[in-house]
Amino acid sequence: MTQFNNPRQALARFKLRVAAAGVFVLACFALIGCRFLYLQVWNYNKYSLQADENRISVAPIVPNRGIIIDRNGVVLAKNYSAYTLEITPSKIDGTLDEVIERLSDVVNIDARDRRRFKKLQEDSKNFESLPIRTRLTDDEVARFTAQRYRFPGVEVRARLFRQYPLGTTAAHVIGYIGRISQRDQERIDAASEKNDSDPEHYDPRLDANNYNGTDYIGKIGVEQSYETELHGVTGFEEVEVTAGGRPVRTLSRTQAKPGNNLRLSLDIGLQQSAEQAFAGKRGALVAIEPATGDVLAFVSSPSFDPNLFVDGIDQPTWDELNTSPDRPLLNRPLRGTYPPGSTYKPFMALAALATHKRTPNWGFQDPGSYTFGGHTFRNDVPQGQGWVDMYRSIVVSNDTYYYMLAHDLGVNTIASFMKQWGFGQQSGIDVEGEARGVLPSTDWKKRAYRKPEQQRWYEGETISLGIGQGYNSYTILQLAHAVATLANNGVVMKPHLVKDVENPITREFRLTVPKSSGRIQGITQADLDVVKHAMKSVMDSPSGTAYKIFGNAPYTSAGKTGTAQVFSLQGQKYRAHAVAEHLRDHALFIAFAPVERPQIALALIVENGGWGARAAGPIARKVLDYYLIDRVKPGAEATAVAMAASATDLGGTPAIGGAQTPIQVALPASVASSGGDMPPAQQPIPDPYEPPSDQGPRAPTDTPATLNRSGGAHGATPAH
Repeated sequence: MTQFNNPRQALARFKLRVAAAGVFVLACFALIGCRFLYLQVWNYNKYSLQADENRISVAPIVPNRGIIIDRNGVVLAKNYSAYTLEITPSKIDGTLDEVIERLSDVVNIDARDRRRFKKLQEDSKNFESLPIRTRLTDDEVARFTAQRYRFPGVEVRARLFRQYPLGTTAAHVIGYIGRISQRDQERIDAASEKNDSDPEHYDPRLDANNYNGTDYIGKIGVEQSYETELHGVTGFEEVEVTAGGRPVRTLSRTQAKPGNNLRLSLDIGLQQSAEQAFAGKRGALVAIEPATGDVLAFVSSPSFDPNLFVDGIDQPTWDELNTSPDRPLLNRPLRGTYPPGSTYKPFMALAALATHKRTPNWGFQDPGSYTFGGHTFRNDVPQGQGWVDMYRSIVVSNDTYYYMLAHDLGVNTIASFMKQWGFGQQSGIDVEGEARGVLPSTDWKKRAYRKPEQQRWYEGETISLGIGQGYNSYTILQLAHAVATLANNGVVMKPHLVKDVENPITREFRLTVPKSSGRIQGITQADLDVVKHAMKSVMDSPSGTAYKIFGNAPYTSAGKTGTAQVFSLQGQKYRAHAVAEHLRDHALFIAFAPVERPQIALALIVENGGWGARAAGPIARKVLDYYLIDRVKPGAEATAVAMAASATDLGGTPAIGGAQTPIQVALPASVASSGGDMPPAQQPIPDPYEPPSDQGPRAPTDTPATLNRSGGAHGATPAH
């Protein structure tokens, strides 16, 4: 059958199809246009930022940490740049052990490096870059670079390292830096949050972002306490990179601001002289300039090398330091507390004058002991020391005089007066971690103990306080501060270690020396002169306890020997050779010189050293000789500077700028019960800053454990 096409119908169908196709095409273009508007207009900022993040890498520029120098310009802490070989565990192929084994064929990786890396890995996150080797030589860098393709997740980086050129010298003062721990990060975040909440006083140095790219932070000492000053302000640079992450060009750069430099009050020559005098002994010494409060020497013996901590200390070395019976990590002047022994007597004499309980001329015929409540407190010389007045009580270090005086004053009067001198108080020195010690009083005992019979103060406990025993427990810093105040005629100067802060860009100095903290109340210059005269005779009078040490000194000096008992011995005579070394008496010494215009005041202790004059006196003489005689000799300062400059940097030096810087409370000398108003039994002294418990107190682990041997009936009393 024949079929005829209708042209009009065919054309209509064609037009319909074209229209449908056109609508479809237009709809597609409309969708594309809408998508274009969505991407390029409405979400332009979002996707532009993402594109830039793919194209631009923002890298922090870690600032140079400020250097630390002594009062004469000797460098104590500095920076140097070196190459490190670092592993990012999340990016490696295979196991860590396999990678490290293959790496050891290219660069030397010893057992210590492996132990340190393992310790760092335990304290870090899997995506962090950790150093397996530090201070690579240029040859080692070249060898690794040639085989870098074999080690994904491993790279060589230029880092800034901290160096302490004088090693163990003044280590407890300077401190050290270490890798930022989780606890450190929490402190940084807390400080940043507090900083953000106060826009008016906002400090960019306290912002958490200021630690981007920073791996290290001050851990102890000045490095910790002045972290904000030393760290600086982090900069950043924007670098255009390829898809593979290779840098193409630098787009912008904001320079980092270096940390401020610190000039300490320490005289490093004096510090070294004092440390050498302590060689082989445990103890502490603090020397202060009375007129300013400058800390001239701050010795904790034995010491440690802070350089061990810069790269991350390995576990065996850490265990050795941390478990050593000599406790080299303990900051003894700041954290160790000890009974002051007879060095307390000059201050007791001043308390007597201030309260009018004694006059300088009041005296008595010493019977060699003092009896109270049926209990006999014996003098060091059993037969007595003849006629004793205030002057002679200090010169020959008579105990009986101060037994009687302490009983007449009473514990609270003693506490009130001694508080002014800083005993049992934090001095406010500009490093963290200062111990308070114990200044005994009736209120203190109520706070320190829980049981009613323990809280009661017994009059017999007051008597041994007069000779610096009993519950008395102070830091060597507190004792030195009190001696400096005495030398400064009762004017209290706050002790400090940082003398000024220097801006490394402008070279401007900002002084940090505090002003006077006040004056001791209740005493006159005449009172001070009486005690000073007696202390001078301790040194230059043939009857003085330190005459054999200082009798021929070419300068005038004033001082006092002291011996602090470590354990209680009843009914038998104390013989040092028959007692374990760690239970022997502590030897103490205080001094200032010259008497007419004091330039230096000091306090020191030799733990378990025995008699103060014999063990501690020679150290005091060496220190004073250096400061008043040897220090002014030509070439002395130059020698110290040369020693600091002799330390050399190790490893290759990166030829790039702005390199990414990828811790006692002493147990009491309580008097044994013997009738009268005496304590019922010897009681362990609790830490007044810890909650008391019925089970008894626990001595802080960072303080030398000290038991006290009180001068009880038929027992030995302190030597002087």
